[in-house]
Amino acid sequence: MKRPAQKAFLLAVGIVLITLIAGCEEEANLPDTKRSRLIAAENMRLEKELEQRDKEIKQQQELLEKCLQEKNAWKEKAQQNIRKQVDSILTVVMEKNEELRKENEGLKAQIEKLKAELEEAKK
Repeated sequence: MKRPAQKAFLLAVGIVLITLIAGCEEEANLPDTKRSRLIAAENMRLEKELEQRDKEIKQQQELLEKCLQEKNAWKEKAQQNIRKQVDSILTVVMEKNEELRKENEGLKAQIEKLKAELEEAKK
C-alpha cells in the first residue's frame, strides 16, 4: 500500500507544482500586459499632443504667411509713397530750374543790352 500512497502523493505534488508554475507565468504576463497598456495609453497621449502641436505649427505658419503678405503690402505702399514724393520733388525742381533758366536768359539779354548801351555811351 505504500506504493499507491506514494504515487498519489507524487501526483498531488506534481499538480501543485504545475499549478504554481502556470500561476507564475500568468503573474509574469500580467505586468507585461499592464506595461503594454500603459505604453499604449502613453502613445495615444503623445499622438494627441503631436496632433495638437501640428495644428499649432500650421496656425503659426498661416500667421507667418499673413504677416509676410502684410509686410509686402506695406513695402509696396512705402515704395509708392517714395515714388510720389520723388516725382513731386522732381517736378518742383524742374519747374524751379525752368524759372531760373528763363531768368538767366533775361539777365543775359539785359547784360547784352547794357553792354550795347555802354558801347554807345563810349562813342
